[in-house]
Amino acid sequence: MKALVIATLALLGNGAVSAAEADPSALIKQGEYLARVGDCVACHTAKGGQPFAGGLPMQTPIGTIYSTNITPDKSGIGAYSFEDFDQAVRHGVAKNGSTLYPAMPYPSYARVSDSDMQALYAYFMKGVAPVAQDNKAVDIPWPLSMRWPLAGWRWVFAPKVAEYQAGSGADPVVSRGAYLVEGLGHCGACHTPRALTMQEKALGANDGSAFLAGSAPLEGWIAKSLRGDHKDGLGGWSEAQLVQFLKTGRSDRSAVFGGMSDVVVHSMQYMNDGDLTAIARYLKSLPPVDPQDAPHAYEPQVAQALWKGDDSKPGASVYIDNCAACHRTDGHGYTRVFPALAGNPVVQSADPTSLIHLVLEGGSLPATHTAPSAFTMPAFAWRLSDQEVADVVGFIRGSWGNRGGAVKASDVAALRKEEIPAKP
Repeated sequence: MKALVIATLALLGNGAVSAAEADPSALIKQGEYLARVGDCVACHTAKGGQPFAGGLPMQTPIGTIYSTNITPDKSGIGAYSFEDFDQAVRHGVAKNGSTLYPAMPYPSYARVSDSDMQALYAYFMKGVAPVAQDNKAVDIPWPLSMRWPLAGWRWVFAPKVAEYQAGSGADPVVSRGAYLVEGLGHCGACHTPRALTMQEKALGANDGSAFLAGSAPLEGWIAKSLRGDHKDGLGGWSEAQLVQFLKTGRSDRSAVFGGMSDVVVHSMQYMNDGDLTAIARYLKSLPPVDPQDAPHAYEPQVAQALWKGDDSKPGASVYIDNCAACHRTDGHGYTRVFPALAGNPVVQSADPTSLIHLVLEGGSLPATHTAPSAFTMPAFAWRLSDQEVADVVGFIRGSWGNRGGAVKASDVAALRKEEIPAKP
């Protein structure tokens, strides 16, 4: 099996490039696959808009920016040479010489290979339909909207463009995963914490334990840690569980929600098993932030109390009335349908923002090619008070052996005001 995976990776490398060079259609096809890996369509397509035509609003700490048109129309990148395209994607410099906002993850793309860049350019120029749609101006107050300071930011924080180089004797599967995660997959753009000056604190595994250690809240969600911690990372996941999650958005450990749903729907469900295995194996190679972090140990006391009708613990009655039918009184849920809450790293995160958001606004588990059934969690903002939400979230975070902290009603109120629209 290992030999088959390595052979597949080799085919995706030099062999695929050679075939693409001999057949332009193969180069375009390769570029289409790479665009899926990079999830370009998710950011460069507005809700209800044409693919890659831009216009998607993105909330940042300084205001709202809009993704750009990257179709081969004159209003997009139709006039871009390969050198122009490369400057934008890997260097963060637009055709007019201005620096791009780092919402475009060019610090990660700096390590994409020359051959993959050629394939991406071929796809966007010849495999994408042109759409005439002008780019939107940013909604950022002056003087933060000035572009020239971004050049200084790029000079200080963006790495030099250099193809990823695997270490001597490295596992080729792990190396392929590192190339995808640290490069075109740009996982760190969401899952790595940022400094006050908005750069990622680490761009790769060699930069320290901040890499993929989880983000601060953005648009009501936390991008969880992808490191080896058991409490709030991937320490309790097997490689096979992680591959299944990436491919289908669900596993017997958890289920996808928030922005990661788009990643699975638009990107990862289209990736081949060799690349998904490489990503999973690389992520599983990352050590925990906390070396003393212990595996989750299930505690049955809460389940036994609920079974006996004891709902005296704060939040227990709210849980019974609103959550137990799907997630069960034992917190185990239903495999690949309604996720387990016991031992779930999202539940145990130091910051409860994602869990509060899910309770208030609900969520959907999207359908994929290999898991075609979609499931929806209803919103509870209309029926639960801030205190009730705080109680039930705190109950979940402290039951069945979970090690999350309590939640304040004021935390719920702040998120409800910021994220949840008022009911008509």
